[in-house]
Amino acid sequence: MNPKIVCFLCKWCTYAGADLAGTSRMEYPPNGVIVPVNCSSRIDPEHVLNAFNNGADGVLIGGCHPGDCHYRTGNYKTMRRMSILKKLLKAAGINEKRLRIEWISAAEADKVVNVMKDFTAALNDSLSH
Repeated sequence: MNPKIVCFLCKWCTYAGADLAGTSRMEYPPNGVIVPVNCSSRIDPEHVLNAFNNGADGVLIGGCHPGDCHYRTGNYKTMRRMSILKKLLKAAGINEKRLRIEWISAAEADKVVNVMKDFTAALNDSLSH
């Protein structure tokens, strides 16, 4: 099975890492739909809930490593929102394991590949139960 994954990726880091993986011809599951954003902090919890309501099996949020945000504190705001978002997901009856956040730099194409493979496998496992 190929779960549908909506990937909200910071254009400065994680999106650039995904682009590097593509230009380097690294192979990973093609089931992620990438939505570039200026910063991971710009992802409203409503965006995540809408993704799930519109058929996403998983949502990946990718941002710069803490301390490396182009907007200084954006990823710290994202971290704080995650606890609230996980509570919202639970209240909506959505398994919080279907949401994943990763800090990936522009130079970490291999990490993008590994995260996509791992998240796809984890979603396949949870969806089959």
